[in-house]
Amino acid sequence: MLTKWCRAFQGMPEEVPHARHFVASLLADRGPVEDAVLVVSELATNALRHTLSGSDGGRFFVIVGLGDDVVRIEVVDQGGELVPHLCHATDREEGGRGLRLIAAFAKNWGYTVWRDGRSVWAELARASA
Repeated sequence: MLTKWCRAFQGMPEEVPHARHFVASLLADRGPVEDAVLVVSELATNALRHTLSGSDGGRFFVIVGLGDDVVRIEVVDQGGELVPHLCHATDREEGGRGLRLIAAFAKNWGYTVWRDGRSVWAELARASA
């Protein structure tokens, strides 16, 4: 069972640091703060770049789940044309490495697509308290 917290953010790039602060403040002395902050930063940035959340009036939500042995970071966006996927980034490309980075150190990650949006999440191992 996870204890969960949720917060809404406006769909603007300047909100990403606020999302990082939200996660860091919740996980202080509770979990893998640096990894969780990296995850929320990548997922929120992807939501703004690749979904309707980055449009005028857009928004995204950050959900933090805390369990005995896991921290789940989830970003809910307003959907878009593309499905989240691992890119085969080359040295020439500017982006495309966020989900690959998350997949490399998360216990698990995935997404759910709805008609009006989607959720992208990652689970991180939590050291026993």
